[in-house]
Amino acid sequence: MGKNRNSFSGTLGFVLASAGSAIGLGNIWRFPYFAAKNGGGLFLVTYLCLLVTFGITLLVTEIAIGRKTKHSPLRAYGTIHPKWRWLGIFSTLVPFLILPYYCVIGGWVLKYFVVFLSGDLDLAVGSGFFGAHIQSVAEPLVFMAIYVFLTAFVIYRGINQGIEKLSRILMPILLLLVIGIACFCLTIRFDDGSVVRTGLDGLKVYLIPEFGDITLARMMSVVLDAMGQLFFSISVAMGIMIAYGSYFDDKGDIFKSAAQIEFFDTFVAFLAGVMIILPVYVFLGKDGMSASGPSLLFISMPTVFHSMGIAGHVVGTAFFLMVFFAALTSSISIMEAVISSLMEAFSWTREKATVIEGVVAIGIGAVVCLGYNALYFEAPMPHGATGQILDIFDFLSNNIFMPIVAIGTCLLIGWAAKPEIVVDEMTKNGEPFQYKWFYSIMIRFVVPVLLTVLFMQSLGLISAS
Repeated sequence: MGKNRNSFSGTLGFVLASAGSAIGLGNIWRFPYFAAKNGGGLFLVTYLCLLVTFGITLLVTEIAIGRKTKHSPLRAYGTIHPKWRWLGIFSTLVPFLILPYYCVIGGWVLKYFVVFLSGDLDLAVGSGFFGAHIQSVAEPLVFMAIYVFLTAFVIYRGINQGIEKLSRILMPILLLLVIGIACFCLTIRFDDGSVVRTGLDGLKVYLIPEFGDITLARMMSVVLDAMGQLFFSISVAMGIMIAYGSYFDDKGDIFKSAAQIEFFDTFVAFLAGVMIILPVYVFLGKDGMSASGPSLLFISMPTVFHSMGIAGHVVGTAFFLMVFFAALTSSISIMEAVISSLMEAFSWTREKATVIEGVVAIGIGAVVCLGYNALYFEAPMPHGATGQILDIFDFLSNNIFMPIVAIGTCLLIGWAAKPEIVVDEMTKNGEPFQYKWFYSIMIRFVVPVLLTVLFMQSLGLISAS
């Protein structure tokens, strides 16, 4: 099958599809929270430093593995080195676990978009609405199933007519929405007679680093948060970039394309901070900036839009449309990583693999939905936390299997197969790459050590404080 794989029509299609994969819910609800938590500009500077070292190393490695082998994540690692076939199983398991609960959250986003589109903004304000929605039985199941269907429909149509075609349409719209909403947030103002806060005040909170109480422990915490965010943001260790890399034109420039993917991803993540931190600060103050994850997106932001009055209806609708597009382009890439592996493992057609995986995703997604009502329980998690079924899936994929895949990839390329296998793939068309020595040091020593520290911290074995 490797020789007969479909491919993107060109570099632009590959970059847009890959950027769409990277620009997902992690950018919208994780990046702003970590920026607010870690002193704004201090986090941004740290993130950018890791982006051009840690991030680019992992990204070019996975794209190169995919293009060189022309195989799915399941078989690509074994093609590089037969003794590392097990890594392909892990890299396929990651997107398989992520897809169902990601579609559940995508269903929540779709629900909020419908509510804002209907104009019934009062309905969506406060934690009561969100809690009532996820704890109901039928509605989350319906929206999750619709979201899976939309994702599977794109995959069913293939690489060119499905993934690439949609990316060429959605990505420009998404970028325009992000830029437009971010610019609007710069103009907002809150004045209750005693307190005045503006969007520009929020921008200062977001951008100006706070070095006043900097300590080694705090700096370590910032680095770990920035590294964790980057790790998930650029779609590595999920099999996605290997699958997309296998569809990448042999004449394309891997390093240049990876840099463009990182630029789009970081640009949207930065503007997501503007879209969220500024209005939350203006209308809810610094206390409101402590929210994270679903509470930030589904509780804090609707409250902010409600505070804006009539403008909040328009901005809120555009915001959740943007979030929906970001989530959809990511879930498409997650499903494609699974589909490409199923097609190779069982010699299924794309259509058959998509239908089967779509049904499985709906089934597991239903279990995740019911985890907030009929199947509710609380399981112990690291750092003294507890979680439901969704949290368990998220922990297994993000905190266990993804670090294992990433560390394993570094050991495979850095030591078993040697860095030259990636460097040669990156330069086979005569592309200049003056940082071979830097790449070798990063993939062999720096990145696996940092990933190991992050892995141990996520398991609660070490603390950043």
